[in-house]
Amino acid sequence: MHSRRRSTVNIFGYIGAFRVGEGAGVAGATLAYTLGKDGRRVHVIERDLSEPDRIVGELLQPGGYLKLLELGLEDCVDEINAQRIFGYALYKDGKNTKLSYPLENFDSGVPGRSFQNGHFIQQVREKASSLPNVKLEQRTVTSLLEENGTIKGVNYKNKSGQEFTTKAPLTIVCDGCFSNLRRSLCNPKVEVPSHFVGLILENCNLPYENHGHVILGDPSPILFYPISSTEIRCLVDVSGQKLPSVGNGEMANYLKTVVAPQVPLELYTSFIAAIDKGNIRSMLLAAFIRMLESMKLL
Repeated sequence: MHSRRRSTVNIFGYIGAFRVGEGAGVAGATLAYTLGKDGRRVHVIERDLSEPDRIVGELLQPGGYLKLLELGLEDCVDEINAQRIFGYALYKDGKNTKLSYPLENFDSGVPGRSFQNGHFIQQVREKASSLPNVKLEQRTVTSLLEENGTIKGVNYKNKSGQEFTTKAPLTIVCDGCFSNLRRSLCNPKVEVPSHFVGLILENCNLPYENHGHVILGDPSPILFYPISSTEIRCLVDVSGQKLPSVGNGEMANYLKTVVAPQVPLELYTSFIAAIDKGNIRSMLLAAFIRMLESMKLL
């Protein structure tokens, strides 16, 4: 019997596996660990390996937690003050109700989890880099290496500008919504119907403990969920391609005059305090998958 030699994968922007990959966000780091555990050599190239500070990717549904169990990554939520989530509270027109996840046929440890996105990503990165066949580098991918219509790898550089090339049978691009490679692979029409605007509330409790809260507001939804034992994330869906300016106070005024009157009374004071604190974040949401020979763009 002949042993089968495992191939390499490159992941960048957040992953790669001889495989070469760009990217070590949630997708990239998880792929790196999974492929590495399967015996493949994985080269992950990430522009910035410091802890990300993002306002999305913070609430993992029960199905997502089951997937962590399947991948052997469940311990990545154990040491980050993650909160158990058992369902949702819905608010509309002055009325509210609570909906629980149908978990009767599952183990008691299967509720969803909510946490700070960056804490979780760092845990998965550490897990991936602990494998001897996974190489995780802080570098910047500059371009794809293409030969006769096939992606052979990537060109990248270090902090001092020194350039390198790495090749692999498969390249996986997971470099997020601000990708510098997407335009070289496709020309999708970019539409921005809305943005998420994020705040962190402190010194308050959710009306329904261990539940996400969805306010079906006017003109768009408002979300609240815990990201630690002392912090609550608020996400406001702000419609339109152009956001009110944070710098000149338009955003604060919008949040106070349009959004605040629809916030549950238990959260109102902390919501106003979060606006006054000034750490107002925003993010557009986009997703696109593109396949070329020997390359996948997420």
